[in-house]
Amino acid sequence: MIIIKSPQEIEIMRQCGKILSDIIERLRKEIRAGIKTRELDDIVVFEAKMREAEPSFKNYEGFPANLCVSVNDEIVHGFPGERVLREGDIVSLDVGVKFKGFHTDAAITVGVGAISEQNKELIAVTEEALMAGIAQARCGAYIGDISSAIQHYVESKGFSVVREYTGHGVGRDLHEEPKIPNFAFGKGPLLRKGMTLAIEPMVNMGSWRTKLAPNQWTVLTEDGSFSAHFEHTIVITDDEAEILA
Repeated sequence: MIIIKSPQEIEIMRQCGKILSDIIERLRKEIRAGIKTRELDDIVVFEAKMREAEPSFKNYEGFPANLCVSVNDEIVHGFPGERVLREGDIVSLDVGVKFKGFHTDAAITVGVGAISEQNKELIAVTEEALMAGIAQARCGAYIGDISSAIQHYVESKGFSVVREYTGHGVGRDLHEEPKIPNFAFGKGPLLRKGMTLAIEPMVNMGSWRTKLAPNQWTVLTEDGSFSAHFEHTIVITDDEAEILA
């Protein structure tokens, strides 16, 4: 069921979104060659606790960490651990927090030190595709308008958009209806005021096809090409969508 949030619930999600945005900015500043990915997970726990919030991902459907850290050809659901980030890597950070009973969810991709021009373009195009999708997120439009805008922008730049993994509703639960594909599929549900959505294009430099790592969580590009991921939590308003996180 698609859930419409009340003004009071949206205000709590704004507060939750501010907490998440602050945590993501702290993570962005910590990305450097030599840091272990588990150190980033520790930061999420510390920063959330400081703000009287809690990470959303730990133990969600069995996920073992507080943060998804996906490096280079890893698309999403990478496990933090002893891996050391190296100059030239690109790293996607996907994190959610829960505050006063509500979740927000967001992701960024950043380069470690000096990265290639091609990787810079991949990262830029993925973030721009997210914003192209959000621009379509207006009361009276459809989920399919968001999806089509993302795919059109990505493919116009020569990259490919992942099909198997989608955005989603978010709020009292980390994942709510509706699903939000990043490729054209038809109209889908009507967008209504008070819907809170997590829009999250995942873009590959090569083929859109994916494979699952032996841990049965981490998703990689099938052809070994690099991938980028951006996500915002938004709320549908009478006018332009409001970005919460």
